[in-house]
Amino acid sequence: VTRNDGVTTVTLNRPDNLNALSQEMRRALFDTFVTLKEDAETKVIILTGAGRAFTAGLDLKELGKKGLNPAGPNAKNVDLQAALREVGKPVIAAINGFAITGGFELALACDILIASTEAKFADTHVRMGVVPGWGLSQRLSQLIGVSRAKQLSFTGNFLDALTAERWGLVNEVLPADELLPYCQKIAKDITSANPETLKE
Repeated sequence: VTRNDGVTTVTLNRPDNLNALSQEMRRALFDTFVTLKEDAETKVIILTGAGRAFTAGLDLKELGKKGLNPAGPNAKNVDLQAALREVGKPVIAAINGFAITGGFELALACDILIASTEAKFADTHVRMGVVPGWGLSQRLSQLIGVSRAKQLSFTGNFLDALTAERWGLVNEVLPADELLPYCQKIAKDITSANPETLKE
């Protein structure tokens, strides 16, 4: 987490694992957004990933060994989607690379989606035989239309960044080295807006 004049950047930082959402990372991300909700200094949040991926979704290796939820009576309920939706501040997804399945859903929970030319999207729930549990089936069709959403979800195929922009999934596509500076500019524009307007 880095802060700069009202803009807080949250970076998923397991690059060797394509930022897969392990239990530890899900807890850390949940705790971060709960904290930022109460942080008066944070006006806008940028969510991005380190390395080649935004996030490849749930950590399937860990999932195979431990299951989806942490074990034990003191296990914490971690609802990432709720934490993002209820943070009460604009969240910009700076999608730097792969956004796959749960990672795709995490991106869709953000308010503004900006992609690098390296970004690729995929909904592979169908290949794993599971139902999307974080709202992808609803949000994706709202953004790109029912037919295109069905095409992505029924096939599990990848969608490149330029096609994602053409379909209306992301607002803009930029070279990798321009992605974060551009998202920071958008964030600064938001922070300079009338605070009363942001409450509406």
